[in-house]
Amino acid sequence: MRKYNKNFKLGHFDAEKSSCLLIAEAGVNHNGSLELARKLVDVAKEANADVIKFQTFKTENLVAETTSMAPYQKENLKKNQTQFEMLKKLELSESDFRTLFEYCKKKGIIALSTPFDLESVDLLERLNVPAYKIASGEITNTPLIEKIAKTNKPIILSTGAANYAEINDVVSIASNSSGGLAILHCVTDYPTKFEDLNLNVMKTIEKMFGLPVGFSDHTEGLEASLAAAALEARIIEKHFTLDKNMEGPDHKASLNPDELKQWVRSIRNIEKGLGDGVKRLSEREEEIKEYMRKSIIAKRDILAGERLNNDNIAIMRPEKGIPPKYWKQVIGKKTKKGIMKFHPLTWSDIED
Repeated sequence: MRKYNKNFKLGHFDAEKSSCLLIAEAGVNHNGSLELARKLVDVAKEANADVIKFQTFKTENLVAETTSMAPYQKENLKKNQTQFEMLKKLELSESDFRTLFEYCKKKGIIALSTPFDLESVDLLERLNVPAYKIASGEITNTPLIEKIAKTNKPIILSTGAANYAEINDVVSIASNSSGGLAILHCVTDYPTKFEDLNLNVMKTIEKMFGLPVGFSDHTEGLEASLAAAALEARIIEKHFTLDKNMEGPDHKASLNPDELKQWVRSIRNIEKGLGDGVKRLSEREEEIKEYMRKSIIAKRDILAGERLNNDNIAIMRPEKGIPPKYWKQVIGKKTKKGIMKFHPLTWSDIED
């Protein structure tokens, strides 16, 4: 497979230089309410997420009226309704999105939304969205992908339920966008079981396509995202909600506001901890080292001219004298002067 341009930039984020881009996925967890959507923006901003992302669709263009809900949607909603009926209640209007994006700008957080139909791309273009997310379910929707690619804006591709050939098909189209392309490993199950995650696929995708790789996390809890951060994912996305007990298809597999804060904080701490791979002492290690390491110490008062042996010297903390690795060279030597009990021996204390 051909190699592609690694360039991917969004706001302050540069895939080759910056910290991981953290996307707080609001999705449809606003339940069709602009007021709740604003509250989700507040939560994402307070958590220090880089991006908040919604979903834009016209239900009539997205799903046939007779389409059943997905198994996880049935389980979460426990209602006898079609997918059309469910999604229709979760729509936001263009006016809603305009108000919402202006609010995001005011709050200082990047706003994105995933389009699910061609009209929604036009809507988001009118709102000057800075980048696009292609949802896993749209991975075979070539007309939508081509339309998004023509905007020449950064594209994030989710790959749930996709094989490598399908990913390659999309990459071949999306790579024509001068805005850059990033690929997210994803498992289309809500919540995803840990045994189904296969996070090492990120490495495979990066090797195959030479593009920035990340992770769209549908598991419960934080562990999967933290593991992805440790594997140096460049983008991590996670659903969040105001309350997991709210009615809706995605709330139960989402983080609550406190968990979202912990999610961001934990990933940033992992990034700090990864370092640059060069072994060196920290400033604190330099300070602590002498108190934790040992040296050759006088076990008792030692007279001048006395020979050193197991009876009068020992290996103890602190590291202020001759290192223990020279023990054999020190044994049998005579002292040049008297040495007080517990005094660390130095080379100037003993004969050559």
